[in-house]
Amino acid sequence: MKHIGVKLSLYLNYFVFAILLNSVGIVILKSLNNYGVDETTASVLEAFKDLPIAIVSFAIASFLPRIGYKKAMLIGLAMVTVACIAMYYGNTFDTAKILFATVGAAFALIKVSVYSTIGLVTNSTKEHNSLMSSIEGFFMVGIALAYFLFPAFNTEGEPDAWLNVYWLLAALSAVSFIILLFTKFEKEAEIPGADLKEDFLEMFKLLARLLIIVFVISAFLFVMIEQGIMSWLPTFNNKVLGLTENLGIMMSSILALSLAAGRLLAGVLTRKISWIYVLSACTIGAMLLVVFVLPKTVGLNVGEISSLRDIPAIGFAFPLVGLFIAPIYPLLNSVVLSALPKRVHSPMTGLIVIFSALGGTFGSRIIGYLFETKGPENAFYFTLIPMTVLLVFYFILKKLTEKDVLQG
Repeated sequence: MKHIGVKLSLYLNYFVFAILLNSVGIVILKSLNNYGVDETTASVLEAFKDLPIAIVSFAIASFLPRIGYKKAMLIGLAMVTVACIAMYYGNTFDTAKILFATVGAAFALIKVSVYSTIGLVTNSTKEHNSLMSSIEGFFMVGIALAYFLFPAFNTEGEPDAWLNVYWLLAALSAVSFIILLFTKFEKEAEIPGADLKEDFLEMFKLLARLLIIVFVISAFLFVMIEQGIMSWLPTFNNKVLGLTENLGIMMSSILALSLAAGRLLAGVLTRKISWIYVLSACTIGAMLLVVFVLPKTVGLNVGEISSLRDIPAIGFAFPLVGLFIAPIYPLLNSVVLSALPKRVHSPMTGLIVIFSALGGTFGSRIIGYLFETKGPENAFYFTLIPMTVLLVFYFILKKLTEKDVLQG
């Protein structure tokens, strides 16, 4: 099979990073229980992950083609391998911050390189779409697996046992590094580095337009909701439902799986139904879950729980919010990018990455603050505020995109 080494490396890269990037909620819970930090302090881990992604993603766009995608991926994998080993030996909250900062910066290198490399190893649009979809799908598998992988290394009575998972993650990164190192790439296309000053100017020009302002605020609000829930759901399960760490983490996999299912389902629905109806229905559904299901979950008397089978059915209901919020982000991106001329897609992508990262940072930070000040049983109710704003913004975006104000 042609390019099998390159493709295998791409899959491994995304798989490892899916586990690491989405382990923030797990490490937040361990930080509360093992390192003695409070909720507001623990929430900073999301910023250490997201801000390097935003900064490095934008910065490397101008010179990454000059370095080469293979070298960039090797650098990213080497960084993560070292960071995982450092986390094992460091075993402190400060080490966790360094780990996520490294993972964020490395993922920026990996993501841009993977997306560019797909074009080098595919020969048609269908091939490109197929490989891109399967790699992104594998990313979702890694997200779900994280919620089972970490508990597998977590042993009651041994607070440091969970750190052994980082040896496995370091090994996976090292294997991917070796495969990639000895894989022969076809000569990469000669792409002149972009002008960083021009990129900045183009971004500021875009931000002067109402459609882009409404969109980036919408992207910010969505990621704030998604990352706020995803990062704090393991802690919610532990503190509110009274589940053990392992069960609380495994229960959180329902959110990741429902996010994957929601995006696949939305892809089918939007072929026949207008995006605004899909997003409006999904957002209202998410709000109804928060209003009617969350209170029953908070008031749930679970009693003695020894396995997932012992949890009452209502306990599984709230994580299904992922099914409703999943379509929001990709559909918003699609709607706005399709309203833009292709020449501004690059700076627009930069804006998407930056505001998404800021949304994730603030979302985790705000929910962490609410966990500490309003109680873990009340924190998720505040997601109703950004959901309501999003519902209004959909109709504004619909009106603005119909005017084609950015065409030409």
